[in-house]
Amino acid sequence: MPIFQIERVEKTRFARVKNKKERRTLLMAIYHFEAKVISRGKGQSAIASASYRSGEKLYSERYNKFNFYGRSVAPKTFILKPSNAPDWTLNRQKLWNEVEKIEKSINAQLARDFILALPSELNEEEQEELLLNYCQENFVNHGMVADIAIHRDKDGNPHAHIMTTNRPFKENGDWELVKKKFITMMKRQ
Repeated sequence: MPIFQIERVEKTRFARVKNKKERRTLLMAIYHFEAKVISRGKGQSAIASASYRSGEKLYSERYNKFNFYGRSVAPKTFILKPSNAPDWTLNRQKLWNEVEKIEKSINAQLARDFILALPSELNEEEQEELLLNYCQENFVNHGMVADIAIHRDKDGNPHAHIMTTNRPFKENGDWELVKKKFITMMKRQ
């Protein structure tokens, strides 16, 4: 017979966990993590994806058009890069246009896209610190650039969108080939 009974608390991101043995109830945050690929083969664009996540108006050199998705609450955005990546990678529009150029195939995988819920038990500063440390350890330290947008437009649902480059940078700042090691590592997480 299970000692825990779990039920979702309606209209929240919490679950009520009842411990029958200790006769106490806890509220626990519901964890959410999603990983996808942004792919030209699915009709997606790295520029359009970055524009949607960041809330910025970005110009696509490949498609010769601006992308803009207005938001009622502006996302808080960051770009983290490895030390050997060129400084232009800190410019969102330049970064994703360069990705569109380097990935030439008609069905190219342009970027990785991660969505994760931020613990509402933490304040905004703690959420940001947790998120930036996670991105540094899991993406940037492996040579990827991480484009991060925190969305707080819905009460009780703070979450982050993280777009990462598929290719790391060489020591000289040039793009490297896509590393199967990194892709395999991401599948395991």
